[in-house]
Amino acid sequence: MIWMGLDLGSRRIGVAISDPLGVIAQPLTTLEARGRGTVPLGALQELVSERDVGGIVVGLPRRLDGSHGPEAEAAEAVAEQLRVALRLPVELWDERLTSAQAERVLIDAGVRRKRRKGATDRIAAALILQGFLDHRSLSPAVPEAVEP
Repeated sequence: MIWMGLDLGSRRIGVAISDPLGVIAQPLTTLEARGRGTVPLGALQELVSERDVGGIVVGLPRRLDGSHGPEAEAAEAVAEQLRVALRLPVELWDERLTSAQAERVLIDAGVRRKRRKGATDRIAAALILQGFLDHRSLSPAVPEAVEP
């Protein structure tokens, strides 16, 4: 099954996609956001249809101590909105420090600051999705709704 990963932000939403076997995540695109807690449903529906997506993973921005703040609550609301609108399984996945990891990858690759903006979001989405896919492959007996 093909999974789509989302890194939600107040200005941009990073989108990643898995291979058909659900093993490898890769950055796909960056969408413009309409503020935290909202997603461009039309654009996402189009991507889901074009790519034959069977499930979505939404990054859950927990605080470093594991607690949920307003950003996590917004991500949970978006996940529910996507479940209803797209009628697909939508999972939440801990995204702590993925944006920082993505930024570091781009810096290490020599990408200039101006070109890193949208790329950071796409790579963060791929990191979120890859973490979810890796967890599923290591614990296939665990129900899909399990959150680390």
